[in-house]
Amino acid sequence: MIDTTYETAEQDQQLSHTSSKSCHPVTTLEIPAYMNEVYDWAYVNPAWVRWLDHNIVVKTLLFGNDQRMMRRYLERIRPGMRVWQVAHVYGDLVQRAARRAGPEGCFHLTDVTPIQIAHGHSKLDAMPWTRVIRQDAALYAGEPDRHYDLICNFMLLHEVPDDWKRRIVDNMLAQMPAHGEVLFVDYHGPARWQPVRYILKLVNRLLEPFANALWEHEISSFASEPERYDWHKETLFGGVYQVVSVKHKPAR
Repeated sequence: MIDTTYETAEQDQQLSHTSSKSCHPVTTLEIPAYMNEVYDWAYVNPAWVRWLDHNIVVKTLLFGNDQRMMRRYLERIRPGMRVWQVAHVYGDLVQRAARRAGPEGCFHLTDVTPIQIAHGHSKLDAMPWTRVIRQDAALYAGEPDRHYDLICNFMLLHEVPDDWKRRIVDNMLAQMPAHGEVLFVDYHGPARWQPVRYILKLVNRLLEPFANALWEHEISSFASEPERYDWHKETLFGGVYQVVSVKHKPAR
């Protein structure tokens, strides 16, 4: 059974001083209001989280496209790389990503809710090159002078309000070194012929109020200075999903 006893910021702070898995002490980190108001059922309530955290649930929610989307991320990870994943993902993705980085590299996972941190620890604590850090993706600054080779935002951006999208995108880009890559795997505006489009319209109306922004705007539009980077987009499943790779423009 997953330990969910540390569910306050104060307890997280104590853990960060005693656990070798924590990068930085956490002071007072509150769960964003929109998480409690919109996503309590999905990411905050421990009972629901235990039920949802299975590969078959991920496969069902992604209409069977889970492995295609995960491969776009995993194929970029080479042994020895330093990887930051900005939020916990249900199923076994975090373990697979951490194993690909391997003991010569590192894999850092951040999330903002205590139950997601608990699930992250349960999956990664056996791998000493990993760290699970309770921190806001819009604020996390990594470690001084130790940059990440790959930063991945897997199915998070559609779940945050637009102002948070901007902050998260800008922070991820700010942490990308000259040789690095930022990767976004998320929803996209489906083609009109795609039947899933109309299922998702209803889902967005009832459960995902922030997702339509990714139907209407490019992810690059949430960056303060998109012109500084090269953006490459691939769409999957009739435009339902997108994989956006971002790198620094070559020096002239």
